[in-house]
Amino acid sequence: MGLIGTGIGRSLSPELHEREADRHQVRCLYRLLDLGGAKRHTAENLHELLGAARSLGFAGLNVTHPVKQLVLPHLDRLAPTAARVRAVNTVVFADGAAVGHNTDGTGFAAALTRGLPDAPMRHVVQLGAGGAGSAVAHALLDLGAERVTVVDPAAGRARELAEALNTDAGSERARTCDAASLGTVLQEADGLVNASPVGTPALPRLPLDPAALHPGLWIVDINYRPLRTPLLEAGRALGCRTLHGGGMLVHQAAGTFRLVTGLEPRTAHMLADFADLTAGVREHS
Repeated sequence: MGLIGTGIGRSLSPELHEREADRHQVRCLYRLLDLGGAKRHTAENLHELLGAARSLGFAGLNVTHPVKQLVLPHLDRLAPTAARVRAVNTVVFADGAAVGHNTDGTGFAAALTRGLPDAPMRHVVQLGAGGAGSAVAHALLDLGAERVTVVDPAAGRARELAEALNTDAGSERARTCDAASLGTVLQEADGLVNASPVGTPALPRLPLDPAALHPGLWIVDINYRPLRTPLLEAGRALGCRTLHGGGMLVHQAAGTFRLVTGLEPRTAHMLADFADLTAGVREHS
């Protein structure tokens, strides 16, 4: 198995999958396939990498930022989970075909239900409209969010996601807003989800003006490096309920493990593995 993306050198996916395979007495080798700099994000290089993985006998791949949507044209077909959100985080090689799946949405839903089980869902603001953002926004509507407001520096991408959400949900449940209006919109929101890479070591900053936050918000950051991102730190300082991305990582990994191996993952053990792997890590590292 492997992971395609950029800046993935410290990913916990190899350990999570290999430890779970050991519990099933199956030998799993999980490799990191880092795309490197922006010049290597081309469709040609991605296509070649997928072909090489298939030729080398990989059973499946995880796909992460920034290629969850770029990978779509290079697959033979999409499973319903990926077709719905138009993003892929898992590729399974089977019967001569490369099939795209998405376990981000179910992973996020399971993590949110477990971590913030009584979070009000009248109105949720989401930062980020990329591949992960699409899966998360669909999951929010599935969980019962009455309205989702999508914010992204690329306004056109935010509009496209909102339109797709409304088409899928059958009503005007998704909207967009620009950065200038974010503070006003957040004042009447219940929750805030950061589904962008802002706050990771590559982009170590807040994704918004902290003055826009208020104590009544619950805040989720789907990133897990660091465990306490700048956004979660700002929220905690105000007394907000917060949730890091570790749970989503584990639950989506469990979904991938099931798809690739055909074995039923022991998610509770994988959550314990995550806790063990991060126990000695400084929360700001």
